[in-house]
Order: sequence, then structure tokens, then C-alpha cells
Amino acid sequence: MNALLFVAGLALLIFGANTLVRGASKLALSFGISPLVVGLTIVAFGTSAPEMAVSAGAVMDGRTDIAIGNVVGSNIFNVLFILGLSALIAPLVVNIQLIRQEVPIMVGASLLLLALGLDGKLSMLDGGLLFTLLLGYTVFLVVQSRRETQAAQDEYAAEVRPAEAGAWDDRLVVQLALIGAGLAALVFGSDFLVQASVNFAKALGVSDLVIGLTIVAAGTSMPEVATSLAAALKGERDIAVGNVVGSNTFNLLGCVGLSGLVSGDLGLMVPPSVLAFDIWVMLAVSLACLPVFLTGREIARWEGAVFLGYYVAYVTYLILAAQQHDALPTFSGVMMSFVVPLTVITLVVMTIRRSETPPSS
Repeated sequence: MNALLFVAGLALLIFGANTLVRGASKLALSFGISPLVVGLTIVAFGTSAPEMAVSAGAVMDGRTDIAIGNVVGSNIFNVLFILGLSALIAPLVVNIQLIRQEVPIMVGASLLLLALGLDGKLSMLDGGLLFTLLLGYTVFLVVQSRRETQAAQDEYAAEVRPAEAGAWDDRLVVQLALIGAGLAALVFGSDFLVQASVNFAKALGVSDLVIGLTIVAAGTSMPEVATSLAAALKGERDIAVGNVVGSNTFNLLGCVGLSGLVSGDLGLMVPPSVLAFDIWVMLAVSLACLPVFLTGREIARWEGAVFLGYYVAYVTYLILAAQQHDALPTFSGVMMSFVVPLTVITLVVMTIRRSETPPSS
């Protein structure tokens, strides 16, 4: 029953996100808003809607560990798993704007979350600050979009199209109904997912936090998985990368910000284990994007394999730590003494070598 409840919740989240994006996009386009702006705002919000719904719902249910674990785990999952798998399908092109602007913003948002949470709590004021920054970031993207090239505008226009005259979703009442149905599905889906996750945690003998960092994080990231893999398969490899980086920024500012706001005077408690380990992993993963992206401005297949390998190692560590397994010290020692240093050395060498040759894209 728990598995069915989890699947039903996940299905409702995906349906709700897609329905909300469809209704809001058609409504915005019918008012003359450009496809590029719709893609940068409504579609971007839509892919993070499951994380927002689950995190806010978990806070209202008193499960703040799931709320924090969902965001931190989703950001780790997005970079290591989604980019890793997408790069294995085809080497991913990295737009120069991502290197100069979007990745630094993502890193900055990660550092801000760390700074705000160092006292073990995110207040309602902290949540308001994060959410205000999200609104400012969105306005900045809309203003910046006016300077986008015609090719970029055409690319978004091909993905985000207004409703055809006479189509079933051409009428205002239908578009509003889609928005309402999407929001309702997100609310019910998040409730199902949180309840199933709590039951999983009890049955497996692990904490809400571990479930939030793994199962819930992967589940709520399914829209990003679908979007990035579809983009990689269709050859739109810059969209595959941009979707992940943008989603991570929205998660940090929007999901945590909204969760902090709905937490009220109690605030959003940050588990000590997150401050001691997981949030540092999230920050390291964000920082790792810079040297990887800079090496020829692409994510090669071997780099994708490294990302996937690290995600497997991260989940393995969480499972061993949750069970206090005897193999945990050995596993940690091998990772810190051999695997991590070797990876760092390899990235440094590859960065130096590729910097001496013109970028391939």
C-alpha cells in the first residue's frame, strides 16, 4: 500500500506540474507574452513545482527533515544523476552564459543557504529573503531575455506554442481549469508522497531525512529527468544542461524560501547531519560544475560516468551511515583517500590540457 501511495503521489505530482504548466503557458501566451519569457518563468517554475509542493506540504505536516532533505537531495541528484546520464547519451554542450552567469548564481544560492542555516534554523524572515531573491532572479531573466538572439527565441517558440484557434485549450475557462486542476493535483500528490515516505522510513528503520535525500528527491526530480533526457536524445544538449542548473537555483530559492515562509514562527529546522555533510556535498557538486563545464565547454561521456559513480557512492554512504554498518569506515576512507583526490587531479589535468586548445563548441 505504501508503494502504491508513493506511485500515486508521484503520478499526481507529474500530472499536476504538466497540467499547471500547460494552462499557465497557454494563458500567458494568449495575453501576448513571448514564448521565451514563458519558458524562462512558467516552465522553469513548473519543473520545480513537485519539489515546492512536497517541501511545503512536509513543513505543514511537521516533517521538516523531508522538506530540507528533498531540496538538498534533489540538487545533488540533478547534477550527478541527470547530467551524468544525459552525458552518457551524448556529450553535453555547455552554453558560455551558463559558465559566466547561471552556475555562479547557483553556487551563490548554495552558499547563501549554508550561511542562513549555520545556526540550525531557517526563520520565516530567511524564507522571505530567499523567495524575494527568486522573484528578483525571475525579473532579471525576463529583462535579460529581451537581448536574446533570434535563434534562442525561435528555439523557445518551437517548444512553447500558443493554443491554436478552436483547439480545446483555446478558451480562457479551460486554461483556468487546467491551472486549478494542476494545483489540486500538486497538493494531493505531495500529501500522498510525504505520507508514503514517512511510512517507508518507519518500515526501513531509517530517518525521514534519508528518505527525503534519496527516494523523495529522486521522485520529485522526475520532470527534470524527463526534460533533460528528452533534450539530450533530440540533440538539444544545451537545454539539457540549462534545465538542471536553472532547476537547482529555483529549488534553493523557491522551495526552501516557500518552506521557510509556511513554517511560521517556528522556523525551518536544519538537521545537524545536513549541516555536517549533505549541504557540503551539494555545495561541492555545484562547484564541481565549473571545472567540468570549462573543460572544452562540454560534459564528456567520461565526466558523465564520474558524476553517476559519485551519485552511487553518495547513496551508498547514506545507506551505510543509516544502518551504522561496519563497512562505513572503510568505504569513507577509500573515498576520501583515493577516489576523491584522483578525481580532483584528473579534472585539474584535463582543464589545463583543454585550456591550451580551442573549445570544441
